Order: sequence, then C-alpha cells, then structure tokens
Amino acid sequence: MFRGSVCNFNRLALAMRLRYSVGAMGAGISRRLFTVYDYHRMVDAGILSEDDRVELIRGEILTMSPIGPPHNGTVMRANNRIVPIVGSRAIVGVQGAIRLDDWDEPEPDIFLLRPRDDFYTSKHAGPSDIFLIIEVADSSLDYDRTVKTSLYAETGVPEYWISDIPNDCVWVYVDIQERHYQTIRQFKRGEFITPRLLPDCRIPVDILLA
Repeated sequence: MFRGSVCNFNRLALAMRLRYSVGAMGAGISRRLFTVYDYHRMVDAGILSEDDRVELIRGEILTMSPIGPPHNGTVMRANNRIVPIVGSRAIVGVQGAIRLDDWDEPEPDIFLLRPRDDFYTSKHAGPSDIFLIIEVADSSLDYDRTVKTSLYAETGVPEYWISDIPNDCVWVYVDIQERHYQTIRQFKRGEFITPRLLPDCRIPVDILLA
C-alpha cells in the first residue's frame, strides 16, 4: 500500500480494470493478478501514485480504509514509545512497504526489523528481516484478524500483534507450524509483551491502545 491522504480514484479505477481479462466471446471472466514488479511499474507509469492508499495483497491491489484519529494517534504514540525501548536492537518502521513475496507488498502500521547499515534503502525488507509486525485495528479488525493473519503466517513473519482498539486489548500470534500461527494470546492494559526475537524489550500494552 502507499500511504497518503488522498487517493486518485481515476488512476486507481484504471488499475482495478486491469485486474480482469474477458475470455473469448465474453463467456467468462478471470482475475488478472499482479506481481510486485507490475505494481511498481504502475507507479512508474503514473497509473498509481505514492499518495494512493492501496496495498498489494495476494496479487490484488486493494484500497485501504481511511485512518481515523484513534488509529492515527495510536500509531504515533506506539512509535514514539517503542523506539527508545528497542534502541539499536531493531529498526522501527511506520506504515512503510515490506515485500513478503512476489505477490504481496503490504505496509503494516508498525514493524520492527533487523538492523542494517543502509536502513533498507537498497531494497524492501522481507520476512527474514522482520522481528515483529503490529497492525492497529479499528474498522479493519476483521480483516487484520483473518486475511492479514493468514498472510503473515504463510509468508513466515515470526510474530504478529494486533492492537484491537474496539476491544481494548492486544492479540499476539506466534509459533508458526504448517503455515499457521499455533499460539494466540490476549494481553490487556497494565501488562507487558516481550517480542520473541527481542527478549530484552518489554513493551507496555497501554502504549499500543487508543
């Protein structure tokens, strides 16, 4: 997805029309899926802009929900508080692109990456670079608990947290086996969560909630 306040719907509509190809005599319709390389060529061609709020999920270009104040404020607070907790142990990214495979390039709300001297200026981070992904979920809660959970498990993201704003808690997903997270835990205000791959970093649940 590309973050921005306004989506150019004319360009996006054109991109959406490219998803489909009609068979002979119009007898059937099949999906046209995009790779990450197609996705970026659309930006180069002006079909998509970096200001368009879209992301590539399972080969489809999906428009994202608008970000409301609780979501926006929670992301800013969490980022502000997590950075000093992890220090130089991880790079903290906010609403930036990660490349999970050739068909998926989401932009999670917050992600913690293995340190690199170039801060990933030469390439997007991939699953092997990721310590943790955090999605802040308000109106997107069902989507983050189903589509995003499956996607992150299948592509090998080792740990995934959902800041569940409606229910005032955080869900933690770990222990991937057979492309599914086997352990799911709920954390509430006043508790701390320690990322599996960052054992020296205790993160208060309160900074992850609105």
